[in-house]
Amino acid sequence: MSAAPRLIALAVVALAAIAPLLPFSPPYWVSLWGDIGLASLVAIGLVLLTGVGGMTSFGQAAFVGFGAYTTAVLTTAFGFSPWATLPIALATTGLATLAIGLVTVRLSGHFLPLGTIAWGISFFYLFGNLAVLGGFDGISGIPPISIAGFPLIDARAVYYLIWLFVLIAIVLSGNLLDSRMGRAIRALRGGGAFAESFGVDTAQAKLVVFVYAGLLAGLSGWLYAHVQRSVSPSPFGLTAGIDYLIMAVIGGSGAVFGGVVGAGVVAVLNDQLQNWLPKLMEGGGNLAAIVFGVVLVAALQFARGGLWPALRRLGPEAAPKRIDFSAAPLPKTPAPNRGAPLLEVAGVSKRFGGLVAVNDVSFSVKAGEIVGLIGPNGAGKSTTFNLLTGVAPATSGAITFRGARIETLPARKIAARGIARTFQHVKLVPGMTVLENVAIGAHLRARPGALSSIFRLDRAREAEIIAEAARQIERVGLKAHMHKAAGSLALGQARVAEIARALCLDPALLLLDEPAAGLRYAEKKQLADLLARLREEGMSVLLVEHDMDFVMTLTDHIVVLDFGSKIAEGPPKAIAESPAVLEAYLGGVE
Repeated sequence: MSAAPRLIALAVVALAAIAPLLPFSPPYWVSLWGDIGLASLVAIGLVLLTGVGGMTSFGQAAFVGFGAYTTAVLTTAFGFSPWATLPIALATTGLATLAIGLVTVRLSGHFLPLGTIAWGISFFYLFGNLAVLGGFDGISGIPPISIAGFPLIDARAVYYLIWLFVLIAIVLSGNLLDSRMGRAIRALRGGGAFAESFGVDTAQAKLVVFVYAGLLAGLSGWLYAHVQRSVSPSPFGLTAGIDYLIMAVIGGSGAVFGGVVGAGVVAVLNDQLQNWLPKLMEGGGNLAAIVFGVVLVAALQFARGGLWPALRRLGPEAAPKRIDFSAAPLPKTPAPNRGAPLLEVAGVSKRFGGLVAVNDVSFSVKAGEIVGLIGPNGAGKSTTFNLLTGVAPATSGAITFRGARIETLPARKIAARGIARTFQHVKLVPGMTVLENVAIGAHLRARPGALSSIFRLDRAREAEIIAEAARQIERVGLKAHMHKAAGSLALGQARVAEIARALCLDPALLLLDEPAAGLRYAEKKQLADLLARLREEGMSVLLVEHDMDFVMTLTDHIVVLDFGSKIAEGPPKAIAESPAVLEAYLGGVE
């Protein structure tokens, strides 16, 4: 989020937080808004974890419990002051989320939410069965938080502290998303394969956002314990975990402020339902769950992005991200000498059970040349690309890049050696701008981590990354689309944006999978000119393409595959006249 919309949204949240403190505000509403603040902390974490990172969790309430029980035990049994327990509560929650995350975030599909349900239930019974935690009766007599010797017992007094932490969480979460690590987290929704191909350690990115969301929940638990002055397992069970997830979804699971909006809507709706349903019908309390189900289904039907994006559209448009072209250039890797051996593929095969997708393929690419990899549909071209970039391991054979074997390396380590790629099916994150998508390509060329991003200590490096991304976008001719959402691009423009992202890696070898597909004639001409310029600059290109005119006029060398095997290799003219190639494409010639 750019600076102006962020300030406007912060002002709105601040005004909403202050409103219940007016003299005519009933004490009950002050307490309710305090509860909304506590829930907002958990929901903000879930926005990052589920809405941004794509990892559904039903168990965040358990992490609230870790923070609450840690401070409850330390203050009642050992006499710690509440402020002294804050770092300990966060450390305990952080260690718990780290341990759970190391196992849980590696799960995919429906296994991940099922896993969070399992440990959410487990911790509920753990809290209830440990004598040191008071069993299901819990712990009472927890002291209130004090500031300058003044205990925050009154709801109005503690209210300020709760919402101060909410505002801090909003700012820190926005900082995290607006960074190198934030783009890595957002790239998780696009699938791990493309993110890994640009050096993103997806396991680390998942773990970072998992622990961060857990820490926000732990902070909420610490506050909860000292506001309520007692804790028991009930608020930390699976039902509460589902409520937190509903807050994130209804508010807007892709926006930080959606967590606050969702927490407010769910808390107020739940409060009013508890008041009115029993008056309207017998057993009204049980009907509250039904009403929530109807509200959630309606939200998914008519506002799938949640309420915050709809509210956001009523305000001013977000200002384009600032680009500082005076920022220092990112470090570059020395280019290989023109004509030197760059890539050597020797006898590479890939088998999927009994299916041979690539069969004993060998070819080479020299520095400063464009090589075409062509063949009919199903010939094994994209599979070969996946083998070269570590997306899939080779069954046998050797792949050597710049004198080092790479066939056993994962995708992110191959990217670090200077191989970048595009994909047969475009892989951009639709909700991110073109500029942000392209900046993912520079992930390996700067090293700011999560902590420096959260506390905004990465601004110099961030400016360099964004400036580099902008230069590559201008280089490929997409300057006019730089600040548009990637999901709004036409197919041809999206493919060119992928090339810009690949160039951001500063590769020695560029692998392009059907780059001209979807491009008009003029756009193909511009692409051919760009690739020719890259060749002049010493970059090597290996491309898969079905447009034979494009391939024949641009490439220096062509390798032809058919049914996974190499059937021809040579300069374009020789390939055009090869009987084997004509047989593969045309079914034979008279």
